[in-house]
Amino acid sequence: MVTVLIILASLIWALSFFALRGRQILAPPLSFGALLLLSFATSGGYPVLPINATILTSWFCMTMIVMFTTILQPEKIRQQTRGTTSMITGGLAGLAIGLSGYTITPSISMRYGVMILSVIIGIFCGFLLYYRTPEGEKVRIGTGNFHRYLLAKGFPTAITIIQAGIALVLTIALYER
Repeated sequence: MVTVLIILASLIWALSFFALRGRQILAPPLSFGALLLLSFATSGGYPVLPINATILTSWFCMTMIVMFTTILQPEKIRQQTRGTTSMITGGLAGLAIGLSGYTITPSISMRYGVMILSVIIGIFCGFLLYYRTPEGEKVRIGTGNFHRYLLAKGFPTAITIIQAGIALVLTIALYER
């Protein structure tokens, strides 16, 4: 059963990353659902990953906040997909770099911090690369749309990727040796 839950959670995360490209309002709840699913995975009566109620409650609240902020955005911004591929790619690259936090410190809190900061920096760098293309002309820094668009598309991307990163940080912390 554990294997089925892990594979199902992985598929849901893949679906949430796919949803980031088009239907961003669905990506954070899908990612949270995968995290919730992993919290049910037990082996011998013990959880496979120590995903507790505090982690689930805090990320549920973050998921609800990002969903409501996405709903409150103008329809024009919600339907835009410009630059999302660059932000997703940057976020995933940041996640890969952030997972190397285990080489810096044995503290699990510091590993979370490194992973979260790396994902945010990756999303920002991905957006910077996008806005330098001819297609990104409308969201350049001087246009007034830069911060609005970065937050509108970057916040759901960050929450989705970081929730997957939590499971990966816990997995590395538990099974490194």
